Amino acid sequence: MSKFYVTTPIYYVNDSPHIGHSYTTIAADTLARHMRSVLGDANVRFLTGTDEHGQKAQAAGQAAQEFVDLVSVKFRNLWKKLGISHDDFIRTSEERHIRTVQRALDIVYKKGDIYKDTYEGWYCTPCETFWLVSQLAEGQLCPDCKRPVEKISETNYFFKLNKYKDWLIDHIKKNPDFIRPQIRRNEVLGFLREELNDLCISRPKERLSWGIPLPFSPDHVTYVWFDALINYISAVGHFDDKGAYISDWWGKDTNVVHLIGKDILRHHAVYWPIMLHSLGIKPPDTICAHGWWMIGADKMSKSRGNVVAPLDMIDKYGLDVYRYFLLREVPFGLDGNFSEEAVIRRLNSDLANDLGNLVYRTLTMIEKYYDGNIPAKELPVASCQLPVNEQEKKIRNKINSLPDEIAAKFTAGSDFNFSAALEEVWKLINLANKYVEETKPWNLSKENKTKELERFILVLVDAIRAAGHALKPFVPGTAGEILRQIGADQIKKGKPLFPRIECS
Repeated sequence: MSKFYVTTPIYYVNDSPHIGHSYTTIAADTLARHMRSVLGDANVRFLTGTDEHGQKAQAAGQAAQEFVDLVSVKFRNLWKKLGISHDDFIRTSEERHIRTVQRALDIVYKKGDIYKDTYEGWYCTPCETFWLVSQLAEGQLCPDCKRPVEKISETNYFFKLNKYKDWLIDHIKKNPDFIRPQIRRNEVLGFLREELNDLCISRPKERLSWGIPLPFSPDHVTYVWFDALINYISAVGHFDDKGAYISDWWGKDTNVVHLIGKDILRHHAVYWPIMLHSLGIKPPDTICAHGWWMIGADKMSKSRGNVVAPLDMIDKYGLDVYRYFLLREVPFGLDGNFSEEAVIRRLNSDLANDLGNLVYRTLTMIEKYYDGNIPAKELPVASCQLPVNEQEKKIRNKINSLPDEIAAKFTAGSDFNFSAALEEVWKLINLANKYVEETKPWNLSKENKTKELERFILVLVDAIRAAGHALKPFVPGTAGEILRQIGADQIKKGKPLFPRIECS
């Protein structure tokens, strides 16, 4: 692999950005920043964007294009506030996307994988999905969102999902990293054991005017998933005259990773690979579905009135506190519980007590004992002959092993476990703090043990530098400030990185 392409879902424009949107996007940003450090900036592509077609945009109560323009700006502004380093922001109302969707539809239609039929069934508007009666929850409710469904009868176009069901099952079984984590892989295989309905990909224009027209039926527009999912390829390539897909970011030399929430797993792990297979395009390498953020026992949602606004949290606690909490609190594939009390605990314990205190007191010692000048890296031979302290040995070993330990967590096989990667960084931070408590450098100074004190300070400086570099993908602002303050030869001490918050 010489290139890396990571995506978030494109987000619906029916609502303002919330914590779920920011969680996926911060995770993708962290992964992209790490991969740039490994492969170089030119070999990493990070895509996000907005989904601007379908009933939700049309139902906004104002001119659809005007509405989606406004909401798209909200997402762009939030990503800027969150320090998101995306390379591209795609909108499904853009010409490049519309052109690619229509070309893909034409290719699949001519291949015989799209057909026209009259459909009568139960439809969920919020989920934009048709269901069989046997699939409905008790009380004729949508099995996903548990809201009422409506019975619809109309003539539409359908994509032959079931034709490629066996191929998909075989692909999943042969590629254990295709769907992560393992529980989601098992969930998809379980879903594929049931009857697989063909996918309705159109709506009559008389009922839904806001959409991409079908190239083979002017009376229909493309409906949600055959439109939205195409964004991943419309942003990085095109179809040639013979129908072959051409891209510098979707080939055998590129690792393609989709990060999504578990609520859209079926669409990404069933519909999308089959669509690509029909188009003659390889599936993504990994689809990793993270869990939900809960408030108590409830999923966070607008209907429950318990949505957390990212900007409110950033304004209250700071950007890197918010980023750190989301990445550290729970392994990426699992559900997490969000509360401001938990944010404050992470802030006070991990960031203020552990990291902030280590940096501040180390710089204070350099200021006190060496007038702000870091002791020379090449110590006299006499100091090198000092016996190696066991704690120093542990710190040096951890500094050396840390890059590989973190890299191991940034893989599909580890489910992109950002929390576990941060735990490795904190092992180093905790070792360094313990080293201070056990060494008691103030005693070394009193006893005029000059060489021992120099060596002690250099160990701490190296530990802090290593932690600073390791934290760049996760909390880039804080990492940059740590490395600025520690300097090359002279410190630039500032205020404590994370002032504690006293709980009332």
